[in-house]
Amino acid sequence: MNTHPARRLWAALEPLHDVVYFADGVRPAGIALGLRGFWMTYFAFRAAPLGPVPAAPVIAAFAGFHPAMVAKALPDAWSRTTPAACIEARAAVSTATLREVGVDPQACERAAGLLGPVAAAADPTGRPLFAANAALAPPSDPVGRLWQLATTLREHRGDGHIAALVSEGISGLEAHLLQVADGRFPDALIRQVRGWPAEDWAAAAQALHGRGLLTASGSPGLTPVGHAVLEAIEARTDERAWTGGLSLLGEQGAEQVLALLQPSVRAVIASGIMPEINPTGLSREWADA
Repeated sequence: MNTHPARRLWAALEPLHDVVYFADGVRPAGIALGLRGFWMTYFAFRAAPLGPVPAAPVIAAFAGFHPAMVAKALPDAWSRTTPAACIEARAAVSTATLREVGVDPQACERAAGLLGPVAAAADPTGRPLFAANAALAPPSDPVGRLWQLATTLREHRGDGHIAALVSEGISGLEAHLLQVADGRFPDALIRQVRGWPAEDWAAAAQALHGRGLLTASGSPGLTPVGHAVLEAIEARTDERAWTGGLSLLGEQGAEQVLALLQPSVRAVIASGIMPEINPTGLSREWADA
């Protein structure tokens, strides 16, 4: 079965966006603004386009984090710096990192020329992170402009994914458990980086077992019903990303963007910045396909 063009575009754009999480310069950039370490930097940098928001809307928009983990960072971050400073810093460190690993600025400029109208025309309904990023002024630097477009379209897909979860009655925590059961990433990794205590994790697993989505084994697996639900969520995510914006490219335009970005994606993967096992669930092999 052919991979949906929206998923193929995500697999190319996600590694470019992800330097804002994994690059060595991200934590120092946050600390330079007065933020307390990696996680406060993460929440402040990613939430900054929304303005100086408290924890609650970020818990809702990011979906998969334990509320207490978000509350440790926000709104305290806004007493230390401003959203505008975070937007500037995240763009600067991401652009510098992409240039350092050897992305092709000319290819970035051409890809940005194709993706810019898509981001401008994409449907913002129910997509707060996308809409906030789409409202930002595009950087003048072609690499920075591509990074911002990758981020904007990545959040468009992410917002749509959360809508797909809600339509299936799946919480952010439960979504992690389904992905773990599907082998997308290890239980210990995602539980740690999303801040979930063992008791909450176990209770969610029990609830999914009660719905017939997970088996009752020590390492729960997907039941046939659980597999069907997960497939439906992923298919709906792809389809809404496409119909909600990416279809403006058409399949030929999508292939053109993918061809332009392939060397840059390979440069990011080859740099080792993106861990082989990571919370996005995107493998190096998939991103490099």
